[in-house]
Amino acid sequence: MTDNITTQRNAIRQQIRTARQSLSSEKQQQASAILLKSLKNHPSLLKSKRVSVTLAHDGEIDLTLLIHWCWQQNKQVFLPVVHPNETGRLLFVVYQHNTTMVKNRYGINEPQLIKSETDPTQFINTCPVSELDILFTPLVAFDHQGNRIGMGGGYYDRLLAPWFLNKTGPYPIGLAHDCQLVNALPIQNWDVPLPEIITPSKHFHF
Repeated sequence: MTDNITTQRNAIRQQIRTARQSLSSEKQQQASAILLKSLKNHPSLLKSKRVSVTLAHDGEIDLTLLIHWCWQQNKQVFLPVVHPNETGRLLFVVYQHNTTMVKNRYGINEPQLIKSETDPTQFINTCPVSELDILFTPLVAFDHQGNRIGMGGGYYDRLLAPWFLNKTGPYPIGLAHDCQLVNALPIQNWDVPLPEIITPSKHFHF
């Protein structure tokens, strides 16, 4: 049964990735602008001080306009960085216009980690997840119940678990293109649904 679910999820993943990759540059730009217009009035974002976003990859909705708006509003912006030593874990590093970027194992740009001089296993430019206010959560596909599937690494399911279990940690909001909505996703027991997902044309509350 698990293998069947995995096969279904992989098929959906491939279908949606192809759909969003096929969006024209013009459609992508329109989607980014419309999404920002919606987010500018979001109560949780307005009162937030520390916001985590992701850089567009693989046809994802581009959050560059949102990032610049956050900077203008004096909000700190953080990007996820794949932990170099701990499998499946993300670190969050402050992102500014002059941040030094490197490519991670997936070919995605991320801020360069700065090691502590006294303890090389620690990094001085990271922020604990618990101190973030909003976790804008990437996803490949989502359904009408707020379920999401990502690229399959499970990074965000681990991060979202505290919110799902006892409403602690940053408030998660999924951001996606309209074409990433499906009727129902085959769910695994580690999947964590989102309370809110925003696309250029709709705002879903679950």
